[in-house]
Amino acid sequence: MNYLEQLKLYTKVVADTGDFESIKQFKPIDATTNPSLIYAAAQQEQYQHLVHDAIKKGNGKGNTEDKLDEIADNLAVNFGSEILKIVPRRVSTEVNARLSFDIEASLHKARKLIKMYEEKGIAKEKILIKLASTWEGIKAAEVLEKEGIHTNLTLLFSRAQAIACAEAGVKLISPFVGRIYDWYKNVKGVSHIPGADDPGVHSVQYIYSYYKKFGYETEVMGASFRNIEEITELAGCDLLTISPALLSELENMEGKLNRKLLPELAKQMTFEQIHLDEKTFRWMHNEDAMAIEKLSDGIRRFNADMNKLKKLISELI
Repeated sequence: MNYLEQLKLYTKVVADTGDFESIKQFKPIDATTNPSLIYAAAQQEQYQHLVHDAIKKGNGKGNTEDKLDEIADNLAVNFGSEILKIVPRRVSTEVNARLSFDIEASLHKARKLIKMYEEKGIAKEKILIKLASTWEGIKAAEVLEKEGIHTNLTLLFSRAQAIACAEAGVKLISPFVGRIYDWYKNVKGVSHIPGADDPGVHSVQYIYSYYKKFGYETEVMGASFRNIEEITELAGCDLLTISPALLSELENMEGKLNRKLLPELAKQMTFEQIHLDEKTFRWMHNEDAMAIEKLSDGIRRFNADMNKLKKLISELI
């Protein structure tokens, strides 16, 4: 078996793309989307019918900004709905990053997206609502989970974020391995950090072990990979969301892929269990300079991607 086939024995493989052909090729169990992936896909000829349908449904709504928001939501749901015709399980759909510090607005948007999917005949169990791992995003997720709306907490960089998500009972978290790698590579002034020494890899190893040791049911999905080494070091993680380029590399690699993460090994770790209120969360997160920088940068980037998508929509209108 090639590396991808072996990885699927240990880990649920998720496609990090809005491209349907890539999803069909690599046969992942789930798929994740975000505004940048949808922006890229929306410019391709084969997806224009989804774009025009979204414009048609949302073009009469309110003022210009409301109209663009409505069309962007329709477009996200259109892509998600099509992806669910290919993947057997779930698709993640993102709440606008501008709402990352607003609990009530995040709740409103999440419920609206779920309703839009339900109007297409898609059950809420098939959807993961993506929220940024701010304190407000985590608290919104806690409410949504109690309503039976499952969440994917993204832009996760610190132990404080991971622990707060577990205590909130969120369905899934997405620690950003590659962006942590980027930050440390820049600080160290090096061109590469080997997988075994990669701080992004170490972050996911800790979170996975912490969750398994203390019996948290929140799923860990490593994300944002820069190279194959990061992926192979995390073989055995609950899920990994991987770009088509890296999926292709894995598919073309032969040899033995060893499982690195196992629940029984995690349970032997000597961690202290931590409980977080808001003040403790903010202090613990603030002590991690990388996490502070990458979370705020990630929110800005996701918002910029959404603005690009809205600009594209505006031009098409």
